[in-house]
Amino acid sequence: MAAVLTSRTDTLSKYMKLDQKGNIMAEYIWIDATGATRSKSRTLKEQEWTPENLPTWNFDGSSTGQAPGENSDVYLKPIAVFSDPIRLAPNILVLAECWDHDGTPNKFNYRHECAKLMEAHAVHEPWFGLEQEFTLLDLSDRPYGWPVNGFPAPQGEYYCGVGTGKVVQRDIIEAHYKACLYAGINISGTNAEVMPAQWEFQVGPCEGIAMGDHLWVARFLLYRISEEFGAKVSVHPKPIPGDWNGAGLHSNFSTKEMRVEGGMKHIESAIKKLEGRHQEHIAVYGEDNDKRLTGRHETGAIDTFTWGVANRGASIRIPREVGVKGYGYFEDRRPASNADPYRITGIIMETVFGSVEE
Repeated sequence: MAAVLTSRTDTLSKYMKLDQKGNIMAEYIWIDATGATRSKSRTLKEQEWTPENLPTWNFDGSSTGQAPGENSDVYLKPIAVFSDPIRLAPNILVLAECWDHDGTPNKFNYRHECAKLMEAHAVHEPWFGLEQEFTLLDLSDRPYGWPVNGFPAPQGEYYCGVGTGKVVQRDIIEAHYKACLYAGINISGTNAEVMPAQWEFQVGPCEGIAMGDHLWVARFLLYRISEEFGAKVSVHPKPIPGDWNGAGLHSNFSTKEMRVEGGMKHIESAIKKLEGRHQEHIAVYGEDNDKRLTGRHETGAIDTFTWGVANRGASIRIPREVGVKGYGYFEDRRPASNADPYRITGIIMETVFGSVEE
């Protein structure tokens, strides 16, 4: 497999170096009905492109679960532009929102409502950081590095591990990290997780709606790069049954009031509000989260809200450093790895600061 991939890469590279004659390739990216990314390419003239001057495009929504066949056009409205680490400059990645023919946001467009909440409460300068866990699978849906029949040794040596037998597919992780940096994504780090073939990358801090934008493009690049290595990505919170940690999308959150001396009272006030809407949050924090939030393996129970300092078995964790200083941020450990970042950040803002009047 490695030799075949190398040969294909060498063949492709000579075409990627060809002159584009004053044109660029723009890869439009959107989120479909299942919470997966889709994309397609179009040619544009080389110039400074922004969300404001990029053309609106469309796609067949009946093929993505976003529209009926008899009225299938869904519009792509550009909302963020990133450098393209696959095709390189001057080519670009264009993240787009999905809108219906009648001028309303598509029902799977969770960004629209999130953006309204972020704008309404912008005075609080909300910062988010998301920790995306995922599992790399082979083409038979088996985690890389696992025995064909059976399971690897119990977790313990894999977290932040180094060396053969402890980590697998680090080349994908390194490629993704560099690609995110080139694209302009605010990726802040990466590490191997507690289950072999499970990894994590962190994006943030990002202010407001940029959190969801950066996380979605980072996800797109992870899938796109894994495709080149012949690997599959799973963001299911429990891709393999057994006594393993599930995969989450932990959300770190702070406001300008929380980040200064005396901020702990604002942190505790926000946590009390989160407690009062625990089930509403769980409802949008990802599919099959009950398989992960069991009260074991550094998780809280799905039907119980708890919080504490340095407690990774709680719903909300206040880092030890924050507890000592008395200001900073808190971590919501409830979201599953397949949750939509717009829904996570949006409901946190709604719970802490209130809904937006229509």
